[in-house]
Amino acid sequence: MCTGKCAKCTGDLLFPLGLLAIVGNILLFFPNGEVWRTEEITEKIWFFPGVIGGGLLVFLPASVIRAAGLEGNCCANRCGMMLSMLMSVLGAAGALYCMIVSVVGLQDGPLCDTGDGIFIYPFLNRTTEGSYLSNQTLWIECERPQNVVLWNVVLFSILLSIGTLEAVLLLAQVVNGLIGCLCGTCMNQNQKVSPSTSTHHNHTPYGSGGLIKAF
Repeated sequence: MCTGKCAKCTGDLLFPLGLLAIVGNILLFFPNGEVWRTEEITEKIWFFPGVIGGGLLVFLPASVIRAAGLEGNCCANRCGMMLSMLMSVLGAAGALYCMIVSVVGLQDGPLCDTGDGIFIYPFLNRTTEGSYLSNQTLWIECERPQNVVLWNVVLFSILLSIGTLEAVLLLAQVVNGLIGCLCGTCMNQNQKVSPSTSTHHNHTPYGSGGLIKAF
């Protein structure tokens, strides 16, 4: 497959992934679909892993990558592929940021009220009873917001998966961009060859003196 077509496909995939990352990050601010005060929101959410890392820092490279893969576009050339390669590194860094924050968010657990009205991190640095991720019986310790543990685990896991997929696509585009920079995009428009159809007419020579004599 042409490097240009690969770039277009990669760009088309990154846009919905970035949008999903932003939506997932926004949902984290509303545990169980409810509105809570700023100091009652898990700290790692305020690092905006989905909005910044998996979203904005991926949209810009995705635009450049897609432009480099569009036939007839001004970026569909070696220079465009080089630019897409450089922008893919930026996007991969954003995806990596999304992954790291999501992993830390999963490891530390949510901020919640355990029953005394004070919001704490009940699963932070807990080693005696194992990780709360593998022991769901510990989830009942968080009384408010309701279902906050499940909410955080699902959404941070989604962000981690999206960030991983984005990183794979962007790193693949780095290789694809390098190949396109060295070998071209093979997206040049095919020149329309109009075959010259020469019509040969058989002319029957008629002699001026060719009279048929009837006998």
